[in-house]
Amino acid sequence: MGTTPDRRQPTRPTHGSPGTGPGRVPELLVLVCSVAAAAVAVVQPLVLGRTLDLLLHDGAAGRWLAASAALLVGEVLLDGLTALLTGRCTADWTASIRSRALSGLLHAVPELARPYSPGDVATRLTLNASDAGAAPAARAALAASLLTPSGALVALAVVDVWVAVCVLAGLPALVLVLRAFARDTGVSVGAYQRVQSDIASRLLETMEGAETIAAAGTAARERERVLRPLAELGTLGARMWKLHGKALATGGVLVPLLTVAATAVGGLRLGSGALSVGELLAVCRYAQLAAGFGGAATLVGALVRGRAARERTTTLERLPALSYGTRSLPPGGPGALELRGVRVQREGTEVLRADHVAVPGGLTAAVVGRSGAGKSVLAAVAGRLIDPDQGQVLLDGTPLDLLTRSCLRAEVGFAFARPVLGDRTVAEAVAAGPRTVSPHQVQEAIRLADAEAFVRRLPRAYDTPLADTPLSGGEYQRLGLARAFAHAGRLLVMDDATSSLDTATEHAVEQAQRRSPQAATRLVVAHRPSVAARADLVIWLDDGRVRAVDTHRRLWEEAAYRAVFGTRENGVGPSPTEDRPDGRRGGRTAVLREGTRP
Repeated sequence: MGTTPDRRQPTRPTHGSPGTGPGRVPELLVLVCSVAAAAVAVVQPLVLGRTLDLLLHDGAAGRWLAASAALLVGEVLLDGLTALLTGRCTADWTASIRSRALSGLLHAVPELARPYSPGDVATRLTLNASDAGAAPAARAALAASLLTPSGALVALAVVDVWVAVCVLAGLPALVLVLRAFARDTGVSVGAYQRVQSDIASRLLETMEGAETIAAAGTAARERERVLRPLAELGTLGARMWKLHGKALATGGVLVPLLTVAATAVGGLRLGSGALSVGELLAVCRYAQLAAGFGGAATLVGALVRGRAARERTTTLERLPALSYGTRSLPPGGPGALELRGVRVQREGTEVLRADHVAVPGGLTAAVVGRSGAGKSVLAAVAGRLIDPDQGQVLLDGTPLDLLTRSCLRAEVGFAFARPVLGDRTVAEAVAAGPRTVSPHQVQEAIRLADAEAFVRRLPRAYDTPLADTPLSGGEYQRLGLARAFAHAGRLLVMDDATSSLDTATEHAVEQAQRRSPQAATRLVVAHRPSVAARADLVIWLDDGRVRAVDTHRRLWEEAAYRAVFGTRENGVGPSPTEDRPDGRRGGRTAVLREGTRP
């Protein structure tokens, strides 16, 4: 088969489609209740005014009094129901937005998700998701809040057209204030959310490096670095509050002026006999409701924040994901891995070139090279965490990009330096994966990872919650290895997965897995010569290119290969504290260190 000349294009994940979610029903329920409450608010002044006129003229006001009481109770109930539905709508949309953004991030091509720091992601999934989730309910509430003054204007025109003209003359000023507020706030909100995310990213970086900062005595400098964007955040926050306060203050002046003007005109009309006392009461109340256009500033602000926040969460939703095929691997395959004409580029620079690399099924291949040589890139391509820009990767003769997602993840496993095990129990963490494993298989995998001894010492052994158990880096890595072993398919890619283990433990883990009946083809990113020495063959990378594929013993004859491990160039062999090419450690000092645990 020839090489593929162009890069496979990642697909847009279907879970990230902006049209999915709780739907319009929660928002429509909020809108219906809000509109009903607005209708009650518009009808109530007219009914109260009619009731007052009947009482003043000794008329039969019983039915009107009952209607007034019913409208009052109805308004209270509708307001309560609106608040309840608003909370439910906001919660449903926030959960949906957060879930879709997280799903988009987890399904994304890793290299495309890398630019988003953990702090930035945390901000998008918490604060931004909450603001975006509140937008649908705010949109419904805004629509209803605009219906109330509109209805009040119509009712006011029915009662007295001159008072309606007076109120209508002052409304354009309120609309202009609202429009300016929405325009100016939109610019500030986006910048505010960006700086907020920057501070969260810096803080999380500091927490992760707390030990290093304490040891270096750089706490004051780190504090200054984390809080440096605070001044900009304060400036942006003050500007937003100033705009908000200006809109509310302007509305707070215009609304009373409109009410006073309407009351004055209504009083004149009352004096001329054109209005009754009850109608004057209705006119004053309608003037207040009609001026409610100015009170929409808070809802407009929520919508602006929600729209800006939605753009930030949608970015995670729309991260391109790998596309998958429809094939499955032929049964009983040995797990033979082959890279044909593979090319990977980053920002126009070629970071990996592997023309003809083959790892026979059931063997262990160590990937070695200096820092930045492309070891992790090759591991990611071999297990199809990323696709090459050119070429093909085949497992038992089948291109990986033609496999279904379930087949690929069941047959190709990974173990990393920092496994993510969650807060479940030890047994549950090891059992979590693409395959269904029995308790016996979980225990066997833990034994293979040389973790059985420390797991049995835990308070509840296999049922101990990881959140309640402080583990060392090596113990955590061994549980990550156990999970990889429990779900082992045909190929296991180990990228720095034993970096926290001492050489003896690492050797024991390897020997146990070799003796396992479920032994798979292994691709191991190696930094120690002992690991490379125990491998069946070595893939030597040099500046992104596969320089050689051979056994460690043969490659050790080359000075450039020995230099990869920092070994002396004269070829005499490892120094007393270095690993020997045969996998043992040399020198008395090294022997003492093997038995020492920090």
